[in-house]
Amino acid sequence: MRILILGLLGLAASVLLALAVKEDNGYILIGYGQWTVEGSLAFFLLMNLLLFGALYLTLRIISRLGATPRKLHDWREHRGAKRARKALTQGLVELSEGNWKRAERDLVRFAGKSETPLLNYLAAARSAQQQDAHERRDHYLQLAHESMPEADVAVGLTQAELQLDHAQLEQALATLKHLREIAPRHTHVLKLLKELYQRLGDWREMGQLLPELKKRKVVEPDELQALELRVFQNQLTVAAQDENLTQLQTVWNRIPAAIRFREEMVTTYVNHLMNRGEHNQVERVLHDAIDRHWSDDLVELYGRVPADDSARHLSMAEAWLKNRPRSPVLLLTLGQLCLGNKLWGKARTYLEASIGIEPSSAAYRALGALLEKMDEKEKALSCFKAGLELSSEHPAPMALPASLKLPAAKPDNAEAGSAETRPKLEVVNKQ
Repeated sequence: MRILILGLLGLAASVLLALAVKEDNGYILIGYGQWTVEGSLAFFLLMNLLLFGALYLTLRIISRLGATPRKLHDWREHRGAKRARKALTQGLVELSEGNWKRAERDLVRFAGKSETPLLNYLAAARSAQQQDAHERRDHYLQLAHESMPEADVAVGLTQAELQLDHAQLEQALATLKHLREIAPRHTHVLKLLKELYQRLGDWREMGQLLPELKKRKVVEPDELQALELRVFQNQLTVAAQDENLTQLQTVWNRIPAAIRFREEMVTTYVNHLMNRGEHNQVERVLHDAIDRHWSDDLVELYGRVPADDSARHLSMAEAWLKNRPRSPVLLLTLGQLCLGNKLWGKARTYLEASIGIEPSSAAYRALGALLEKMDEKEKALSCFKAGLELSSEHPAPMALPASLKLPAAKPDNAEAGSAETRPKLEVVNKQ
């Protein structure tokens, strides 16, 4: 529509100009020395217009001919870039489909003409990695760095990931340490370092990395707690190698309370103490940990710790009955402690109560051994049989043998307490 309007306006102007020329085409006289030229003004203007048009076209043609080499070069560059983009796309597709060899060929073929050679070489390095061609992989990584030196972190991260995938741990460590020097706050660098130290089992270095992992929120809180636990457990193990007990105690006291009294930490610490024969200290640590956070495993461990004052040991454990009267593990532990104090009748009551709430092979074995000592052979045999069936993962829970429902025998002379001092616990058979 716009062109039509312009055409009509041009046509109207031409008609008006023609009418004006027809009415009076004008006169022009040009003189130079003895020469004179005269003619109509309209013809003179027309000739000037034609000469200007011819000169303009000539200059345009010369200009285009002069620009032909540059345009030919641009066309070839555009064609090469287009082929490079196509090759990059095809190479990435091949890489995703697992065609490593073809992917490497397509990615490298036009990398020099690619608008993003860094991507070509990084992807080619991954393809070479899958073919176990480590030398070609490193060569492509070097080319990637040369194509874009400012992308040192991206190239280094790719190199570290590939080295980790192929268990080249020492090389990965060197790469990641270099990356941490140039990008100390990069979260992915920290994450890869964390994975590397885990695989190396280098908990000392992990301990130095933990504050940064926590500050940068590199890992989830649960994983961070697990890492802290492993780090502090390692510190305890290293300290335990020192002949001086003070070193082990110092490390223990330096651990934050929120981690120190976790079941895994307490178990690690008391095992080191047990190896040194520090039974009284083990008892105190376990008692404190159980008071803070109840743990059936720690209660069971508490019952197996030798103590200089076994009566006090038992009394402290019985104090937990107030809040957990139906804990089968606690009742089993109390039964075992009573056995250590030679309180046969009291031990029997505790063991029967533990079995009545939740049968266990350990409780059956302890009760069987006690009944055998008390010369109740048939009842002891029934307990051993029930414990054996439980330990072999019998599908149905075993009930308390009927023979154990008989009144308990009176304690012998070796018992330190009387029947009146036994805890009045009702034995409930679990059907």
